[in-house]
Formats: sequence, C-alpha cells, structure tokens
Amino acid sequence: MTDKVPRELEIFDYEIADLEEKLSSMTMEHAHAIALELYKMHKHDQLFPQDALDKLEDFCNSYDEIAANPRQNARLIREIKIECLLSTENSPYLEVRANVEPTDDPTLPALTFRVMVIGTIFAVAGSFIDTLFAFRNPPIYVGTSVGQLLAYPMGKFLARVLPRGEFSAFGRKWGFNPGPFNRKEHMLITIMCNVSMTSPYTVDIVPVQYLPQFFDQSFAYSRGYQYLNTLGTNMVGYGFAGLTRRFLVWPAFAVWPGTMNNLALIRAFHTETNEPVRGPFGRMYTWSREKFFLIAALAMAVYFWFPGYIWQSLSYFSWITWIAPKNVNLDAVCGFAGGMGFNPWPSWDWNIAQTWLTPLTIPMFTAGNIAISTIIANLMVLGFWYGNAWDTGYLQINQPDTFDNTGGLYNVTRILRDAKLDPAAMEEYSQPYMSAGTIGAYIGYFIMYAATVVYVPLFHRHQVARAFKGFWKAVRSSFRRGASDEDDALDEDVHARLMKKYRDVPEWVYMCVLLIFAAIGMVGVGIYPDNTSPVVMVFGIIMCLITILPVGLVQCVTGLPVPTNVISEFIGGALVSGNANSLMYFKTYGYISCYQALSFSNDLKLAHYSKIPPWHTFIAQMWATFLYCIVSASIFNFAMSFKGICTRDADFNFTCPGQEQYFTASVFWGTLGPHNLFGKGKRYNMMLLGFPVGVALVLVYWALRKKFPRWASLRQIHPIMLTQGPVYFLAPYNVSYMLPFFYVTYASFKLIRPRYTQFWAKYNYVLAAAFPTGIAFTGVIIFFALEVPKGGISLNWWGNLVEFNNPVSCESAGGCPRLDIPADPGYFGPPLGTFSVSA
Repeated sequence: MTDKVPRELEIFDYEIADLEEKLSSMTMEHAHAIALELYKMHKHDQLFPQDALDKLEDFCNSYDEIAANPRQNARLIREIKIECLLSTENSPYLEVRANVEPTDDPTLPALTFRVMVIGTIFAVAGSFIDTLFAFRNPPIYVGTSVGQLLAYPMGKFLARVLPRGEFSAFGRKWGFNPGPFNRKEHMLITIMCNVSMTSPYTVDIVPVQYLPQFFDQSFAYSRGYQYLNTLGTNMVGYGFAGLTRRFLVWPAFAVWPGTMNNLALIRAFHTETNEPVRGPFGRMYTWSREKFFLIAALAMAVYFWFPGYIWQSLSYFSWITWIAPKNVNLDAVCGFAGGMGFNPWPSWDWNIAQTWLTPLTIPMFTAGNIAISTIIANLMVLGFWYGNAWDTGYLQINQPDTFDNTGGLYNVTRILRDAKLDPAAMEEYSQPYMSAGTIGAYIGYFIMYAATVVYVPLFHRHQVARAFKGFWKAVRSSFRRGASDEDDALDEDVHARLMKKYRDVPEWVYMCVLLIFAAIGMVGVGIYPDNTSPVVMVFGIIMCLITILPVGLVQCVTGLPVPTNVISEFIGGALVSGNANSLMYFKTYGYISCYQALSFSNDLKLAHYSKIPPWHTFIAQMWATFLYCIVSASIFNFAMSFKGICTRDADFNFTCPGQEQYFTASVFWGTLGPHNLFGKGKRYNMMLLGFPVGVALVLVYWALRKKFPRWASLRQIHPIMLTQGPVYFLAPYNVSYMLPFFYVTYASFKLIRPRYTQFWAKYNYVLAAAFPTGIAFTGVIIFFALEVPKGGISLNWWGNLVEFNNPVSCESAGGCPRLDIPADPGYFGPPLGTFSVSA
C-alpha cells in the first residue's frame, strides 16, 4: 500500500504507477467535474470507500478555495485526481480491481468451435441432471463451479487435438482451433453453464397440474404444452435483461458482487503474473492463484466427507439441544432444525454458510444488515410463539408447512371440488394456520416490498437519471454525431469504453426476443384447456417490467436479490381469485421472468468485465438457454412415470418436496385467495401492517442521513438489506444458518482485508470459488457412489443419528408445540362453521 495515499483509500503503488502519466496531465477543472459526478453517483453507495467519499465532498464544497491555494492543498488535490482517474481508467471498487483487468486483447477469440462443443455438453448434461433430481428429496444440483473447473482441462485438451487451419464458407473464414484456450472462451463456457445448470420453473408447474394427487389435469402431459411454456417463461427474461443493460450492466456502480468468484477462478487459470503479497503471520505468500485454488478445492473436497457423510451432525451442530433433547423451550430457542437457532457456533460445514448467500463475495454491509435483522426477526417470532399470537403456540415454532386446527399438515384436497374452492368443505374442516416463523417471514416480505418502492427513488434516482441520459444520448447519436470525450469520461468506466470496440446487440433485438417468446408462452397457455386467458401473462409481464429496475438496482450493488415471489402471489391471487392455474402463470411471468432477467444480467456483467463481444454472448446465452429448455421439458414425462412419483413411497426418494410446496402455495394464493387470508376481519389481516412499517423505515433512515451525512456507521445501513433477515432466515431457516455466513464475511472483510489488503485482493475470491467446487465434487461422489446403489450405504452411529434420528428429541421432530391441543373439542381456534369463506 502506498505511503503517498492514505491506506483507507485501498489504492496500491502499482495502480498509481499505471495512472502516473495521466495524473500529471489532468487539470483541476476536469478533476472537479469528475469529482462532482462521482460524489453524486456514490453518495449513497455503501461499497464506495467512506474516506474517499469524504475527500470528494471536501474537494467539491471547497473547490474555489482549494483552486486558489493549490500548493497548500497539494496532497488533497493529488488524492482526488487519483480517485478520479481510478474511477474512469479502472474501477473505484477494490473488489473489481482485484479480479478484472482494465485492459483488453481484441485479438483473443471468444465464440469458437470448442466453446460451442464444451458449452453444449455442459448445457445438456447439467440441465438433465438438475431437472431430473429436482424431484428428489433432497435435490441434487451440479453447480456452475463444477462446469467452470472442468471446462479448463477440456478446453486445453481440444486446443491440443483439434486440427489447426482455416476454411472458407459463406464468405467468411472458419476454423476448429484458433490457438491456445483463452480466458474469453473459458468465461463464455461459464456463462453457458450459468444459464443451463439449473431446473426451470415448469418443473413445479407441470407435475402439479398433471399428477392425480394434485390437480389431475391431463393437458399438462402434452409435450407441446411443456415445450411452449418452458421456452416462454425462460426466454422472456432474457429480453428484459437486454433492455435494462444501460441501467444494470454498463454502469460502474453495478458491481454485481456475485460475479467475483467466477472472475477470480478465470483469472487464477489464465494469469501468468504471480506477485508475492504480505499476509498473516508476517509472511510473504508466493502461491499463484491457480495453485491456491487447487489446494483449497482439494482440501475442502477431503474435509466435506466428514459433515457430508461420516459425521453429519457437524453440519447441524445443535449441541445445546443435545444436552436436554426433550426440553421444548430449549429447542425452541436454540434448536437448529426445530427452533430459532440461537447457538454461538452452529455448524462446521461450509455448505451451511452458503445456504442462501455466497461467503467471501457478499459485501460486509450486506452481511451486517442481514445479521441484525435476522436476530430481531427471530426474537420477534419467539414473542409470537410464547404469546400464542395467531394460535401459533399450538404449532411447531419455525416450520414452513401449513397446518390445520389439530396441528397436523393441512390437507388442501379436502377443500377442493373440481380443482376449485369449496367454501362449505373448508368451514367443516379447518382454516389454514401458519407457524410463528412463517408469519414472521411474511411480515418481513411485506416490509421489504414497501421499503424497496420508497428506497430506490430516494437513493438511486441519480443513477437512473444518468442511465436515461445515456439512453437519449444514444438515440440522438444515431441521428447525429457530437458527444464530447468529457461526457464519455463521466458516463462510462474503462470497461464500458473498451466494450465499444465491439458491435453491440441493439435494444430492438432484445425487444424481439421478449415479444416472440411472450407470444410462444401465450400460445402455450391459450390453446390448452387450462381455464386461463393469455391476458394473465400480459399482466405478469407488466409486473416484471415495473419491478425489474428497482429490484435490479438493489441486487447489483448489494449482491442479494429482492425476491418478488410473495408479492406476485399476493397480487396474482387478488386478480384471479379462485383460479390456481391463472395464479401459476401470473407468478411465473411476474416473478420468474424477472428472476431470470436478473440472472441473465449477472451473466451479461460477466461478459462485460471479460470484454467478450456482445453478439458472442448473445448467441452463447440464447443457444444454451434453448438447449436447457428443450432438455428439461423432455424429462418431465420420464420423471412422472416413476413408480409413486411425488408420494412418500416414490422410487429413488423422488417425493417432490418442492412440488408439494408449490401445490400448497397455488391453492392458498390462487384457489383460496389472499382476501380469505388477509382481508378485512380475516385471521392474518394485521400482518399487512408490514407495508407501512417498510415505508416508515426508509423515511426515518432518509431523514437521519440528511441530518448526519458523515456518520460512517449510519451510511453502512441499507434499509432493504435490513429487511432481508426474516425473508431469508425464517421458516425453516434461522439464526444458525446466518451465523456461519456472517462469521466468514466478518473475518474476510473486517479482519483480513484492512490488514492485508493485497493478500485479500489476490486470494479472497479465489477461495470463494474453490470451496464450493470441492464440496460439489465430493457431494456428487457421495450421492452416486454411496446413497443411490442398493438403497444407499449409511453409517449408523451417534454422530449421524443424534440430530435427526432421536425418537425422543424435539430437534428430530422439527420442533415441539408449546401448548397441547384442547381435549374438548379436539382442536384449537374458532368453532367449526363460525368463520366465513368466500370463493
């Protein structure tokens, strides 16, 4: 770290040396113009260094005085110029500079024959495995990290064996082997893995519609129905991703922290330089990134045998409840599987730390806000349970299931007649009841949605305005020339300028993708007897259009998505009450299309950082997504032919927990409708207070920021992240899932990064890529070698039985109710027939 620039600015000597030539030629006026824009852009940016922001503010507010006395302010002027140049010639964020080079080699090929071969293999294999095993409990997924790692030796192999030379066809030259396997090819394969190594949303829709234990609708068995709707739901999102690039991909503030581990792994394999760095214990570390990755991945692959198979209670290390397994209160407070998880050291398993969030990549301010809100939310749930609010004391405290008035699982088929709600049957059976944890989670969702609506216009309006300005500038430039270099320097970072060398994919192409595949989806809905109008899809697409920008602006900065599934169910249920199929389609296009769009935006940012030509990215993404849709949809009927599929007696443990939850949600939000749950006078009406609480939270925070603009701790608070704790870490998750993630993030960002910044920059994100890779390989071996053959090979000893196989343990039962069901009348809640239900 240089002695000429404060350590807190996180700028290295070699970075200043790279900027030295331009540093001397930058005028005060130019620095002032850039500094003003940087301050406006990053004033509310928690990722931007606080010290740098304070210096920018001082410089802008006192510019006339500083300009009149340059010698007295020489140090500040130099620091400001460095920050301005760093922001325009590289990136203001250390996270980006650690993993992305501010240069490009346009001669490197990207979309090559070997990319298409390897990418196609992974797209087909990954989508097949992930879709098939999405029916299993627990599901098996082949993560992108596996594909990204395997792509390297496969690419090297093809570079050695494929014939060199070129041939002419269609007026162009073609070749099988353009030379050494390079970083752009590797990243393009990674992007193809990202879009295909998952399962589509129709893996829930089709079985729920077709299977007799659900809605028993035969049309869902049609291949045409499956292909049309799988293509429509996935490709529409890609159109949205392309149309929002100006807001979510091209700007420098759109960091997308989740991309850093992919970038770090590519750099580990394709960087020849290996600079020694000083790290912990006063040592100089000389391992290359590639060597560090391989050793870390191998170490985790070996270690994961213990929590993954040999000693499984290391994963769910609920040691406090093992002391008194029958103690209901102890388990409710401290239990990992049955309670709120207040346990200072709840796990020895990296997999638990990455349940929802990726350790070492999510920023510290995100982790801190989530930790605070998780603890508050879990304490609130304990209050609900002990106070028997909404009759939650009769139920397990933190289960995600829906219950009836006897404490058993709610049998939704008892309230249906011809797939529609039967009010009389429900009045004779029971109202649906939620656990305290589920109630807390829904309140968190309502707070989060209201907070997002208010937060984005208050704190991101400048970024949105700049993006719209760039849009209109692009429109004008298509008719006349005349944008100044200074404007470009303010509007774009170096990565955006380097990408201008390549022909861009116009917005109208993405608009065509959106319209074509929306039409395909409408055909898939309209020509089958699903009792749904394609207009429902239009409303869903409109909802995605409204939500994608505010949700995307939050995710590209914090690294954490704002899931819109609940609000989609809420609005969709209100629009199409009594029709579960209509709700499914509305939710799919209102939520899943938006989710897919942001996932594609993440990949577009990977390509942006890697300087891959936009048309190459477009072709690779479209091809991989098309394969993923076709392969996945082709598996549905095969999986649904398994004996006992989606029942407790299913072969291969294909009990379909995800499909069961989807069916229940479809009935409650679509068939029953939110008016019967949250309407005036209904049981859960008071939960809607979460909406005004979310508005108030942001307004109070905004007022405090106006009052105390330089309060560093206040700046690290993010109101939306402060609502994410109950969303991610309640029912069935809890504090025990959050703490390992928080500990790792704190150690990385607060203990190591400030003390050994260059060490952190070199190795942190490589480690973030290595550990999941090691876990994935060992997990696949354990599953196929030890769990599948002949019913599985298990180690039945105390370390594997104490948590989930203790017949007298509340923890093994998923928690114990606090109150006994009244003997007379044999159920809790209002007397049968005294509550009203409307269809």
